[in-house]
Amino acid sequence: MILFENKTIVITGGTGSLGKVLTKRLLTGNHGRPKKIIIFSRDEAKQYYMRLEYLKKRNATEEIIYDDYQRILDFRIGDIRDYHSVRSVLRDADIVINAAALKQVPSCEYFPFEAVQTNILGPQNIIRAIEEGGLKISAVVGVSTDKACRPVNVMGMTKALQERLFITANLNLPYTRFICVRYGNVLASRGSVIPLFHDQIKNGGPVTVTTKDMTRFLLTLEKAVDTILAALGSALPGEIYIPIIPSSNINNVAKALIGNKKISISYTGIRPGEKIYEELVSEEESHRTYKRGDYYVIKPVLSHFPNHHKDGQPIKKSYSSTDNIMSLSNTRELLSKNDLLLDKELKYEGELLR
Repeated sequence: MILFENKTIVITGGTGSLGKVLTKRLLTGNHGRPKKIIIFSRDEAKQYYMRLEYLKKRNATEEIIYDDYQRILDFRIGDIRDYHSVRSVLRDADIVINAAALKQVPSCEYFPFEAVQTNILGPQNIIRAIEEGGLKISAVVGVSTDKACRPVNVMGMTKALQERLFITANLNLPYTRFICVRYGNVLASRGSVIPLFHDQIKNGGPVTVTTKDMTRFLLTLEKAVDTILAALGSALPGEIYIPIIPSSNINNVAKALIGNKKISISYTGIRPGEKIYEELVSEEESHRTYKRGDYYVIKPVLSHFPNHHKDGQPIKKSYSSTDNIMSLSNTRELLSKNDLLLDKELKYEGELLR
């Protein structure tokens, strides 16, 4: 599937966990050789270290186009909140992947308008730039979250509105395909629970779990990138792609990581805006949700979108992290498969955790 051959791809929030893994995947050339990959973010330090990482690997034997990295990778400082900055970076883009977000639930609860500016006004700036600039962008992917499904917190509310902004943009900008991907917690991404547990275990505990009943989907960064690529390859305008993935009780995640170590678990209670379980498809959405390969696809709520795909019958039931919970042994096996147990050196975003 040659998605990116001679294309210019803009990744907003490109120095984050997802952006870094996505960039590495694009540089393999397995989905076409990009003309340029533009990493757009407001953090110059992260851009510096990301650039340095590729400099160090330039002569590596990995299957990456390192010889061309200086020509292909373009680092741009800017803020998705600033319209002029967004319009400038999108000027020559063919594909935009919007990974810029405020995504920590408590932070968004205490600073809701900051979340509005990044998670709502940011996507609107992308839409506005395409419309007012007459930009020839073929596709925009909005990276969403389980918390956008029946949202009960600020982060989820703002992400739900991002989804609706992008879906509706298809009506006014029919030459650009606006689609979304929605998934839950990403294993070992910055700010997620597993790096926190690792640090707590290394410091002798206790490991803090909010409640014994909490469940979460477990998604690898590679699977998150797979979801974006699948959506770009097959999604129709306005569709939301959702990976079908395993889930686990967070208490079991803590136990699997602790193993035989004499470390206790402390239960701290639910944080502001936090859900006990994740939901990727609500009961209301399930009547327009279809299975397509390894993904569920939510069709747009608006009636203006034609149904070109013959996807069979809708799933007609919600999809949540309480549906198929892995056992403790299966949870440990998944963590081991992804090199997340503490019996070896661990890496987060290119940095060793010792």
